[in-house]
Amino acid sequence: MRVGLVILSSLVVLLSGCATQQFDLQGHRGARGLAPENTLAAFERALDLGVTTLELDIGLTKDKVVVVYHDRTLNPDITRDASGVFLTARGPAIASLSFAELQQYDVGRVNVASNYGKPFATQIPRDGERIPALAQLFKLVDSRGASRVRFNIETKLSPLAPEETAAPEQLVGALIDEIRRAGVERRTTIQSFDWRTLRISQTIAPQIATVYLSNQQGQNDSVQRDKPGGSPWLAGLDVDDFGGSVPKLVKAAGGAVWSPNFRDLSEPLVREAQALGLKVIAWTVNDAADMKRLIEWRLDGIITDYPDRLREAMRDAGLSLPPPAPKR
Repeated sequence: MRVGLVILSSLVVLLSGCATQQFDLQGHRGARGLAPENTLAAFERALDLGVTTLELDIGLTKDKVVVVYHDRTLNPDITRDASGVFLTARGPAIASLSFAELQQYDVGRVNVASNYGKPFATQIPRDGERIPALAQLFKLVDSRGASRVRFNIETKLSPLAPEETAAPEQLVGALIDEIRRAGVERRTTIQSFDWRTLRISQTIAPQIATVYLSNQQGQNDSVQRDKPGGSPWLAGLDVDDFGGSVPKLVKAAGGAVWSPNFRDLSEPLVREAQALGLKVIAWTVNDAADMKRLIEWRLDGIITDYPDRLREAMRDAGLSLPPPAPKR
């Protein structure tokens, strides 16, 4: 009888652990396929649908305001001037402008005539949207009562273009200060392709988990396997010192999560990373068939421009869905 009780108790614990392990549905730049990227409108759309995590990008202005924007310089395909005309070329660096100066630009629609914008022709414009401060996003989520929604925040800087952004120490310091002011340390991860920022974060805010982004696609290869020396993107680390294994490299660097380009993944790689204690979150997955395959590989989560599509794939797979945020 006692043996039976022990077995039953163990089974209950095991099932309870499985029940609390939620698949991480991350809305990329809010919900880029549905609303203008990295705007409060996009984050509202994601909250309305129901996501586990809001994925976003940040930079630091000249007057040290942490803002939500993907590029280091103003992207002409999503940015219009005060007269409503799309910029004709790359605009100034975020770091060269004050927050007030940034507010002069409208980021409420994508230029669907551009190569960048063509994949998002069905995105619903929201003219008048401005580049938000990170603090505004935190206040929005709080106002919606979405206390379970997490934040996955990417630092946007490059070791190859240091003149375009604040120094890594300054950028990470300002970001962590903002996270602490909002009291969301336990609900936030910091991610980057520039692993220098992740090392800094782990030193000054070890309670905030770090996410190691990687890409091995053509010209944008941040890992540089089989090339001599360490990659500038990897804080000087060399994947070849770890047998060419990116999961082993991430583990050695102190990461909690590996976030690769989904095209770089295979099921054995997922198993290898998870066996090392890493979570695996793939970016950026928009096709239903890819979502289905990756869910079958038992990834820990997916970043997508279309949270509605991923919700359907999760529902088909029998996964629990994050609830929509309460209406204001």
